[in-house]
Amino acid sequence: MIVVVAPGQGSQTPGFLVPWLEDAAVRDRVGAWSEAIGVDLAKHGTESDAETIKDTALAQPLIVAAGLVTADALLADGRRALVGGVAGHSVGEFTAAGVAGILEPTDAVALVAERGRAMADAAALEPTAMAAVLGGDPDEVAAALEQLGLVPANHNGGGQTVVAGAAAAIQELAANPPAKARVIPLAVAGAFHTRYMASAVERVAPVAAAATVQDPTLPIWTNADGSRVEDGRRFVDLMVNQIANPVHWDAVMESFAAAGVTGIIELAPAGALVGLAKRGLRGTPTVAIKTPDDLPAAIELLERDADAAGQEADATA
Repeated sequence: MIVVVAPGQGSQTPGFLVPWLEDAAVRDRVGAWSEAIGVDLAKHGTESDAETIKDTALAQPLIVAAGLVTADALLADGRRALVGGVAGHSVGEFTAAGVAGILEPTDAVALVAERGRAMADAAALEPTAMAAVLGGDPDEVAAALEQLGLVPANHNGGGQTVVAGAAAAIQELAANPPAKARVIPLAVAGAFHTRYMASAVERVAPVAAAATVQDPTLPIWTNADGSRVEDGRRFVDLMVNQIANPVHWDAVMESFAAAGVTGIIELAPAGALVGLAKRGLRGTPTVAIKTPDDLPAAIELLERDADAAGQEADATA
């Protein structure tokens, strides 16, 4: 079973939409989304520098738009039937909701644009930041976080935890990391998935409540606890609540393993989640789709897995 995963904020890089916008149909679609949300996604995804697209209000709709465009190309020509499920990391859950049919793609982009604006405004209230902590003794890391008033925001698995809190405390942690741990500050605007985002939840909740929501037509797993969710409205509610609560990607990967996942394809802007899978789901084949040139390898993985499943079914019939 192949699962398709969608990355979260921090995965964006300058110019990452350039190769996708060479397709006229994609340009038209991204243009329509841009008009709907009042943000020139094509311009920011092709011309803007890293500091500009670090802005949460820009990064989040850019990432979701790229993921939806990638999913369209990957799952065309009947290949959607070959996918065993979908999940997204943090803002990538909006991409996943669009792929699974919970939200129409235009609604997914519009809702995530409001999320991005609300989170940017919340982040501007006081200086906060996030950093990835890799390795180290768990007890020593926990003690260092408590001393600095920091909290885990993303439980990513594979030996990686993203922590968040006051910007000065993140700087102190990076300057004096726990023994045998690496601390990497992240290119995000604030302490997402923590209490600092409470005002954003209050803003996004009524917008999400008014959105048209359907139950998923593909299996989908939530970052809240890694469980599979079959009720579309519940999934959207969980996405909203998680703006101020931790991401449990480690639990999602545990659910993948329990479900018998045999391959992972990451949508653009890809790289981070296949990296976690290589450490947390060792031996599982992965493909990161960064540009359209990566699509053939992803399609081959889907089709090869489907053929293998068919042969196994024939052998046991």
